[in-house]
Amino acid sequence: MIGHDGVASSQTGTGGALTDTVAARTGTALTVANLEVVYNDVVLVLRGVSLAVPTGQIVALLGANGAGKTTLLRAVTGLLDVHRGRVTKGSVTLDGKDVTKVEASKIVRSGLAQVMEGRRIFAELTVDENLRTGAFTRRDKAGINDAYDRAMDLFPALQSRRKDTAGYLSGGEQQMLAIGRALMADPKILLLDEPSLGLAPKVVEQIRDIVVAVNEQGTSVLLVEQNATMALSISHEGYVLEHGRVVKHGPGKALLDDKDIREFYLGMGEAGRRSFRDVKTYRRKKSWGS
Repeated sequence: MIGHDGVASSQTGTGGALTDTVAARTGTALTVANLEVVYNDVVLVLRGVSLAVPTGQIVALLGANGAGKTTLLRAVTGLLDVHRGRVTKGSVTLDGKDVTKVEASKIVRSGLAQVMEGRRIFAELTVDENLRTGAFTRRDKAGINDAYDRAMDLFPALQSRRKDTAGYLSGGEQQMLAIGRALMADPKILLLDEPSLGLAPKVVEQIRDIVVAVNEQGTSVLLVEQNATMALSISHEGYVLEHGRVVKHGPGKALLDDKDIREFYLGMGEAGRRSFRDVKTYRRKKSWGS
């Protein structure tokens, strides 16, 4: 819920302000505070977005296409200027350091890695070469070898294909490779953008288990997803983004059981599963702020 001062409480509710109680209790790997982003100095996309990724936790960010999820990731990773965007208000803090206007390469060296939507691997390179590129910013040979062994342990499907050209892997294997390449940088926080997109249900389960395993090894995770069931089932916290604002926030399991989330994302109402047409009508009429 939102108080008169505009600060969200730790309860599930609407609002876009940072949950200070969570941040104070656990420390934060990533903090986004009152962020506003404009493209081409005209289009306001993010409107005062705040969220926190507590250290050692998985945080889910949900939202339909056009909600502002990708823009938020660009702001966090320092890639806004590539797309003619800029932060006009607010800040991004990584492990206690302000990185709002820091170059993308320096942000990576500060401990952040991203797996972009669409399994963006180097298709012409081998699996082994793809993984090695993920350690480009590192100079500790022993640490790189440890990270490589970690990737092979996490993704046994890639072990027998280390010398194969990455473009010939299956969709699921390519996604595993993209995650493994990001982990080669030994990030403190991992940003995953739609990792389940276009994958078969069985592979989605594998990706879900991999995200949990990565987190259990000590890496904080910001999971951007449209698959609400998958994301919220493994997340400690969750945020819902719509039209550039955070409209709902709370514990992952609580959001998964939330009536609005179930109806909006899962097509489930009191009478059970609804038709796609009903869901589209609901989305047009729904006002999260009401």
